[in-house]
Amino acid sequence: MTLCVFLGVLSMYYLQVSSSAEHGCFCQVTGSLDDCACDVETIDAFNNEQLFPKLQKLLESDYFRFYKVNLNKPCPFWTDKGLCGHKNCAVIPCTPNEVPEGLKTNGHHSKYSAEANNQECEKAEKLGAVDSSLSEETRQALVEWNKHDDEAERFCVIDDEESPDSQYVDLLLNPERFTGYKGPEAWQIWNSIYEENCFKPYTVKRPLNPMVSYSGKTFYSWLEGQCVEKRAFFRLVSGLHSSINIHLSARYLLDDNWFQKKWGHNVSEFQQRFDAQLTNGEGPKRLRNIYFLYLIELRALAKVLPLLQRPSFQLYTGQPTQDRRHKRLLLELLQVAKSFPLHFDETSLFAGNKEESANLKEDFRLTFRNISRIMDCVGCFKCRLWGKLQTQGLGTALKILFSERQIEALPKSSSARLTFQLSRQEIVSLLNAFGRISTSIRELENFRSLLSKVR
Repeated sequence: MTLCVFLGVLSMYYLQVSSSAEHGCFCQVTGSLDDCACDVETIDAFNNEQLFPKLQKLLESDYFRFYKVNLNKPCPFWTDKGLCGHKNCAVIPCTPNEVPEGLKTNGHHSKYSAEANNQECEKAEKLGAVDSSLSEETRQALVEWNKHDDEAERFCVIDDEESPDSQYVDLLLNPERFTGYKGPEAWQIWNSIYEENCFKPYTVKRPLNPMVSYSGKTFYSWLEGQCVEKRAFFRLVSGLHSSINIHLSARYLLDDNWFQKKWGHNVSEFQQRFDAQLTNGEGPKRLRNIYFLYLIELRALAKVLPLLQRPSFQLYTGQPTQDRRHKRLLLELLQVAKSFPLHFDETSLFAGNKEESANLKEDFRLTFRNISRIMDCVGCFKCRLWGKLQTQGLGTALKILFSERQIEALPKSSSARLTFQLSRQEIVSLLNAFGRISTSIRELENFRSLLSKVR
């Protein structure tokens, strides 16, 4: 064999190996998505070219980078086995002088617009007018009823921003990345979610952790015959889990020495989680679920536009020039989201018998609320931070999608009572959670490129 022929054969071999590595993860990540009138390629182009750059710029603004969270709430479901000892698990909270003054003075009154503040004043005046004729118990009941009305709309548990344990965290200084948190404690979190909170049929007897491969009947087979709502619920949870694992694979600790830490893409970690052969054919399905999650949250951004474009709505941090500029950037982003040509049709969910649909929707809401509470059981503080933020963001997206009538009924007058409201905490989590999903879609392009070069 001549040298030229040998080199030609060797070149073809390497081409086949690299093509196989890329194919192993992305073989089914193409074409139309189940239960949607959309395809992977349309989302890739839309996200990477139009939306991702604007979103990243917005999330760097003071309004969206500071997130108030309580990382010290006890786990409500089992006894904590101790927090992660890895130094990379630590979260650095903000000192008081690092938080913009406008956020501190606004506090938890995060319906923060002039419009909402007027409503709070009017509400206080009305309560004050009847205080003399009400007992203390009745007044307290009124407060609790008002709180209950707000909670009844939510798909997730919101931290009490007035709690002394709640602190502002700068998300840019505490990025989501691989921390070393793994093993039985991490497995317990996801096992509890999949085993107890995904509408699992009683006939399925094995743990439903789609990040672990199984022999025999494929994991997704149990979804066959389930209603579209239960399929959607599982795919949202799986998409969130898969997106988180992309972040950990993309910002992996590659080197840690006395001089520096080097974070970057870990291709083998990505393959371990998503390669079809290494996951018994499930990896590509997990990636497709990220696109489904993307469509759900994108749709919520488009639908919340009427609320956030109201003149009285402000991204208030106490810096008027920046606040106005970032409000314009937010509205530009939401208009881009609205322009997407193949939005998910949420009316396909809970569309059957009214009573059955209402019961199923309430089960859907309460089950997701339960998942948001499980985030307080995560042993790694940084993982807990980003887990709480992303479940809260998805919960806010679901709240928006299923409040269509309230959003459509928003009054034109700034003095009228709003029929739908979001707290600052909900808005910050919504945009940052979508930022994480958008980043995952962008990172898939990076991993596709890296896998094409694998030898």
